[in-house]
Amino acid sequence: MMKAFKKRGALTHFQILSEISKQDPHLKQKDLANKLGITIQAVSENIKTLIEQGYISSKDGRSPYKITQKGIEKVKKDAISLRKYSDAVLETMNHYKTIWPAIAREDLQKDDIVGLFMDDGVLYAHKKEENATGIVMDNTKEGMDVALSNLTGTIDVSNGEVTIINVPTIKDGGSKASDLELIKKVYENGTNSGEPIDKIACAGTVSRAIINKLELPLDIEYAAPNATANAARKGLNVLAICVGDMSKAFTRELESEKIKYNVIDGKK
Repeated sequence: MMKAFKKRGALTHFQILSEISKQDPHLKQKDLANKLGITIQAVSENIKTLIEQGYISSKDGRSPYKITQKGIEKVKKDAISLRKYSDAVLETMNHYKTIWPAIAREDLQKDDIVGLFMDDGVLYAHKKEENATGIVMDNTKEGMDVALSNLTGTIDVSNGEVTIINVPTIKDGGSKASDLELIKKVYENGTNSGEPIDKIACAGTVSRAIINKLELPLDIEYAAPNATANAARKGLNVLAICVGDMSKAFTRELESEKIKYNVIDGKK
């Protein structure tokens, strides 16, 4: 966080000083505790510190509390620091909201209005008409990343499907107990709806051995359940080969994302 609030309790001090600066003669420690969501004991300890530091004054440490000139200067300084920090955060958030990356499908010039489309899970921009459009921010060569602003419309993309093949653990025979012909056939035939498999994911050493044996292309190996769901959200069909109970991590992730999936027993 910003420099003014790096010390422990600094933000609480700022909040207490801000409340006391409102000059409410009936302000009690209980009121401060309720407003700040802390205990009365914590309020009492912080007030004691603020009195010792000369930021507030009080008779016998009890209300009414008064903010000193030194305290007013501190609140102003900290408020400016907080505002600058907030402004910087908002500027960053606006940047993320208004600037989007895509891959240029052709040479693009600054201020070109381009159509956006998904292909193989990647967002592309070109000069043809699409349901979604954006404005090019800088001259960009074909195949390079292009910054886009003023996105409008809807990018045509629907979720892909995931086919999960559950294979035996090494204790249960591993690849030797797996139906390799079935696995290869599933890959070649595609999803339940007849769409081709775009990506292959694996979880577990036995799965990796099977993929190597069948000479299948391995695309997703690490953080496979999450990466599989991400790929499916971008319209890709994924074949996930996983060992034993590892399939549960896939099904949980897919169900949470409302992605269609099918589980096949890969044991002989």
